[in-house]
Amino acid sequence: MQVVIYSKVLKDKDIPHIQHLFDALHQEGVEVFVYAPYLEQLKGEIRFPGEVGIFEGYLDFSFRKFDFFITLGGDGTILSATTHIRDSGVPIVGINLGRLGFLASIEKKRVAEAIQLLKRGMYLIEERTMIYLESNLPIFGDIRFGLNDCTLLKRDTSSMITIHTFINGGYLNSYWADGIIVATPTGSTGYSLSCGGPIIFPNSGNFVLTPVAPHNLNVRPIVISDDAVISFEIEGRAENFLCTLDSRFETISAAHQLAVRKNDFSIRLVQLHDVSFMDTIRTKLAWGTDTRNS
Repeated sequence: MQVVIYSKVLKDKDIPHIQHLFDALHQEGVEVFVYAPYLEQLKGEIRFPGEVGIFEGYLDFSFRKFDFFITLGGDGTILSATTHIRDSGVPIVGINLGRLGFLASIEKKRVAEAIQLLKRGMYLIEERTMIYLESNLPIFGDIRFGLNDCTLLKRDTSSMITIHTFINGGYLNSYWADGIIVATPTGSTGYSLSCGGPIIFPNSGNFVLTPVAPHNLNVRPIVISDDAVISFEIEGRAENFLCTLDSRFETISAAHQLAVRKNDFSIRLVQLHDVSFMDTIRTKLAWGTDTRNS
């Protein structure tokens, strides 16, 4: 079995858990490759019990077969990992070193157990829909997909913007707001949720369209089929606006005509048998917890 270990920043408090991971992988006879910039951070901090290879990026998938892509961090680390994994189909194993973690659902105290379960094939694979952004002008290079959401936002403290929105070419609404979010079911527990959007189960086959601070209070989030194409035209007093795909962003103008649709490939997430989406949202959102006398 061959795995990639991926993260962005090494924190001192995480070193014992990362050491535990490398020890567990070595004990199970797993061949380990580490994302090159992260490997430089680990040197001198982690004792490698065996040889470690280097993972450079997406092109490595063309000449080497990896079984799993292990991310260390939180949901943001997984979002970053998708830009390397792309259409390779390699499943992500999200080990949560952060706080919340809807995607990185494997707790750090279960690292050794998780590696044993992976080696024995005792896990589930969840397919997660992604979105794809089309534009009449170049934007986001060749990484025009997102796992969580695509947003159109005003810049800084400028006045609200007007976002003319169409579904499959039909006019839906002109949103007077600070912005708008198109979220996948995976992204429904992210920015969209904080703006009043609904939680959607991962395989529901929907997108959520959520306005950000709309001027008209009767405007509400809506749920539409992920077979739809959602297109936008933006105008406002400012010359430039922001467009984001997950944690990446670019500056756009009124000259940009944008459309969001379902991406041609999905991302695969590893889930342990005893951790379901319902367990995750109930735990992370503290549902059913009576804190009145705590």
